[in-house]
Amino acid sequence: MISKKEVEHIAKLARLGLDEKELEKMEKELSLILDYIEKLNEVDVSKVKITSQSLRNENTMREDVENSQSKKLNSKLLDSAPSKKENYIKTKPIF
Repeated sequence: MISKKEVEHIAKLARLGLDEKELEKMEKELSLILDYIEKLNEVDVSKVKITSQSLRNENTMREDVENSQSKKLNSKLLDSAPSKKENYIKTKPIF
């Protein structure tokens, strides 16, 4: 069971302004969470294989293919740019 003093300390660290009713509610809820964690600690997981990802997802990527619409947009953008060099928009240096 977590004490009211500990809940007040946690609330202060989290910068939560809790009234008396909320403190009691948090005390009960945090105690339930800690009880559940204690139950989980009792489970024997010594024979469970360690996994870093349970779904075995692979990185799926599409091919980078230029389409005609993007070519048109790129040429419009380059034509409207005030300054350009080759196929790039030239900008002022930042530093």
